[in-house]
Amino acid sequence: MPDTTEQERSEAPAQSAIARVAKDPVSRRKFMALTGGSAAMAAFLAACGSNSGTTTSTAVSSGSGEAKTETEQFGKGDVGILNYALTLEYLETAFYADVVKSGLFKGAELDLIKKFGSEEAEHVKALTAAVKSMKGTPAPEPKVEFPLKSAKSVLELAATVENLGAAAYLGQAVNITSPEVLASALAIHTVEGRHASTLNTVLGMPITPDGAFAKPADAKTVLKAVEPFIVS
Repeated sequence: MPDTTEQERSEAPAQSAIARVAKDPVSRRKFMALTGGSAAMAAFLAACGSNSGTTTSTAVSSGSGEAKTETEQFGKGDVGILNYALTLEYLETAFYADVVKSGLFKGAELDLIKKFGSEEAEHVKALTAAVKSMKGTPAPEPKVEFPLKSAKSVLELAATVENLGAAAYLGQAVNITSPEVLASALAIHTVEGRHASTLNTVLGMPITPDGAFAKPADAKTVLKAVEPFIVS
């Protein structure tokens, strides 16, 4: 006979990883190890598990009993979310590569842009591998084009893209069902946030534009925002 955790998972396969981890002490310890075990994360998980098993989600009902996360066009469940994230990382990687080629930056600023681009490229590799490990097909890389008119406008666009990227990962956190995928997504989310904070500082913008708590962005909002840069 399956234990309580296994039974709950079989009855609610689409339950978010956050809710499951918060309720399961073993999974919680494993997740804390994967994410660094910070006190803030412990408090976050405790809060997630304090509402009788319910969780707030950006998912909406499709009318057929299945939750829709607006990432279904990229695949089902966690694979779709990973491919959604992969598409955004393709965009960011291509953006930084184009900026490097533009000749608008030199010295320390160029080094910083190259570093950010390299890290986004690592995200692409990691997400591609994750999709394949789940027997999925990685999303194709879109053809993109960016307005690279001046150094200032490029930095402003970079800040917009990085802040949006961080919000995109946060927006999908409650929709992810695998604790391992969730841990990986949060590991990338924090890097996107640090990129955004660095660019915000360079531009004289607030390091934390939303205050003490970052605001998530749903897939529909994010995809609409990046649509002008995707040629095909």
